[in-house]
Amino acid sequence: MQRLTKKTLSCAVSVAACLTAASAFAETQITVATVNNGHMIEMQKLTPEFEKANPGIKVKWVTLEEGVLRQNVTQDIANKSGLYDVMTIGMYEAPIWGERGWLREIDTSGNYDVNDILPSIRGGLSYDNTLYAAPFYGESSMVMYRKDLVKAAGMEINDRDSWTHIRDVAAAVHDPDNGVYGICLRGKAGWGDNMALMTTIANSFGARWFDENWKPQLESAEWKKAVSFYVDTLSKYGPPGSSSNSFNENLALFNEGKCGMWIDATIAASFVTDPKQSKVHDKVGFAQSPYAVSQKGANWLWAWALGIPAATKHSVEAQKFVRWATSKQYINLVGKTNGWAAVPTGTRTSTYENAKFQKAAVFAEAELKAINSANPNDSTMKPSPYVGVQFAAIPEFQAIGTTAGQMVSGALSGTMSVEQALQSANRSADRQMRQAGYY
Repeated sequence: MQRLTKKTLSCAVSVAACLTAASAFAETQITVATVNNGHMIEMQKLTPEFEKANPGIKVKWVTLEEGVLRQNVTQDIANKSGLYDVMTIGMYEAPIWGERGWLREIDTSGNYDVNDILPSIRGGLSYDNTLYAAPFYGESSMVMYRKDLVKAAGMEINDRDSWTHIRDVAAAVHDPDNGVYGICLRGKAGWGDNMALMTTIANSFGARWFDENWKPQLESAEWKKAVSFYVDTLSKYGPPGSSSNSFNENLALFNEGKCGMWIDATIAASFVTDPKQSKVHDKVGFAQSPYAVSQKGANWLWAWALGIPAATKHSVEAQKFVRWATSKQYINLVGKTNGWAAVPTGTRTSTYENAKFQKAAVFAEAELKAINSANPNDSTMKPSPYVGVQFAAIPEFQAIGTTAGQMVSGALSGTMSVEQALQSANRSADRQMRQAGYY
């Protein structure tokens, strides 16, 4: 009996030890939803470095096309489903969802240098001075052009050229017989796709989404001029099938040497100047975005950022990952691993002060200038009641912008006229605003 008791105790001790050991090495898996662009793909490749430093945490990635990502994370957070522990969201969602209590406040304590984040980017991701999403990269929009083609055509491109001049340059370098198109612009429907660019064009033509009483203004003369100009220019000097192209499609065209100009996110500069990706990496020039009658809102402001939904069951682990992925240390890791021209930009002052980055990134000055010139609080020539350059930061805008994007894309593909497109978009917007009780 005595011997049996000892054996039993021994087994019990062993089982307890095994359970203790198993518990010590138990892993928590966090699920991160993100967009399928280059910087995010690179973050996935570097994730083992995070897991190595945090052996109790495994990261599962869900990578989606931009429009699908927006739809999925919106449904998840609104329904409190808890499918994702970390979400890639932007400046539109962060303040609205923060106000609604759908996001957890980002932990900026300790060695997380929150004051190093560019003020405009930090402000755009905050509500009531509280940061609800940490920026992974920030961007404005600017002109990226082929210096060799523009020079050969006897033309010039300067900061803040007029849209009329940009169209003239597009016409001069347009050479479809040799596979070169004068200008590549977003045409794919979506409030964050074609309407991001279209809104900056419209702003510069003096348009606005809403008047001071929140009445939609899409049938205004300014919107008609802006959309007509865009459709005419892209139809004459853009690549075939432009109504299906957004950021990734135009990036591929530019890197293949098929675009004379491309006006899009500043974050693309690191890709088009990368010899591993771009056939024209040493022929690219940069300039500030063009305008028509007003420079207000002529270039957008955006940040892809990491937010933590309130419904997550792994908030501690999620906070650790977000702090790692958006830190100065992560930027240094990318610089050492892939070179300083490849680091995610547009977020931290220290990046632009880094001598290695300044030397490697020929686009650094133009990018920072564009980001600093965008003002979400004053982006239209006429008074407007909303915040945001390429969107209006109200919950109803996602549906309004999506419908408008479909209509404008329809006008570009030729299935309807510009007047019909704007009439339909305005009618839909009016219905949305009435239902929401704005008037």
